[in-house]
Amino acid sequence: MKRQFFTLLAGLLCLSGSVAQAAKVDTLSVRSNAMNKNVTVLTVRPDKAVGGEKCPVIYLLHGHGGNAFTWMTIKPDLPQIADREGIIFVCPDGKNSWYWDSPKNQAYRYETFVASELVKYTDKNYATIPEKKGRAITGLSMGGHGAMWNGLRHSDVFSAAGSTSGGVDIRPFPKNWEMSVQIGEKAKYPENWEKYTVINLVPTLRKDQIALIFDCGDSDFFLEVNKNYHEALLKQGIDHDFITRPGNHDSQYWNNSIDYQILFFDKFFKK
Repeated sequence: MKRQFFTLLAGLLCLSGSVAQAAKVDTLSVRSNAMNKNVTVLTVRPDKAVGGEKCPVIYLLHGHGGNAFTWMTIKPDLPQIADREGIIFVCPDGKNSWYWDSPKNQAYRYETFVASELVKYTDKNYATIPEKKGRAITGLSMGGHGAMWNGLRHSDVFSAAGSTSGGVDIRPFPKNWEMSVQIGEKAKYPENWEKYTVINLVPTLRKDQIALIFDCGDSDFFLEVNKNYHEALLKQGIDHDFITRPGNHDSQYWNNSIDYQILFFDKFFKK
């Protein structure tokens, strides 16, 4: 039923005058051998990819409390964007995992799923550009952390990474968003809180290793950690785009901000 609903939604949204665009929206159940379960994934394929033309892929990660349908809810014109830009969008359900391979819970290996299993599945089943130059990853809030975490740690898989309103430094928030479920309480496992935060990956980066874009609203509780991430990247000599604009930690902000990230990735793909 979900597959039928979103395919119908895509068709309705993609009407332009009397000509219907043919972006195809599907709800999939993708097997994760690492977690021994199936994961719900929503995909949006442009007309040209449905017709067999190879297209780049942007992996979109949701935030805490979200699911595979979050981005379609926030950005219902994704099918139109897919057709216009010739980009495939892939939106996995990451639960409240923060997109880590949890050291505490073997049932939560979402880094392996996103950066390996899902990429392989997408390349096998869709008309993708099956190389890092044809892949980008971004997300909102928890998904912004997850996109940067996976992008920086797997720059052999992704050529570009983004974050909007991302929790790019988890350490100031030890009691929030179930992070302690995945990596242990900060007081008991302080080493995990140093190891599993994006900002501490910066010293490992090389110039031109991966293209980066991130943004945050000026009224967002993650603004300060994003500013710190920006400063750390500058200190390391890593080129990146960092944008601060008016906004809160909400869907209205993300509906707007993702347009700029898609433009960034599209320009990068076409270089």
